[in-house]
Amino acid sequence: MAKDKERIKKHVNIVNRKASFEYQFIEKYTAGVMLMGTEIKSIREGKVNMGEGYCVFQRGELWLHNVHISTYTEGTHYNHEPTRVRKLLLNKRELRKLESGSQEQGVTIIPVRIFISDRGFAKVEIALARGKKLYDKRQDIKEKDVKREMARTGF
Repeated sequence: MAKDKERIKKHVNIVNRKASFEYQFIEKYTAGVMLMGTEIKSIREGKVNMGEGYCVFQRGELWLHNVHISTYTEGTHYNHEPTRVRKLLLNKRELRKLESGSQEQGVTIIPVRIFISDRGFAKVEIALARGKKLYDKRQDIKEKDVKREMARTGF
């Protein structure tokens, strides 16, 4: 029982670090996710991979694709499909704003992080994002190196 409590965390914060390197965020939103019972248990264990995740509009609703939530180890035949498409829950105003923003050339909607809210619900932070060019990525690497050197020297 004690091992079980250690495995399942109360506060989960899973970040898609690749997204901040590949994309420039225009605007961020917090959305709820429609999950199955075993999916929330796997999220609380921290077994999520958002590396290739993206969001798509279908019939006026926003859907989350390519986010891998591992199957729950204690689950039976009721376990979920790891890469199934999940519906995101947003206000109509936010959906309209996202849909009009994503129609622009070179702009996409990507998941940035998954976390558990204060009330215990799983939330996804999504961002309206524009892909970075190679020189933008080089600039980010340079800034990171300068920051690391400053920290190393004690400034």
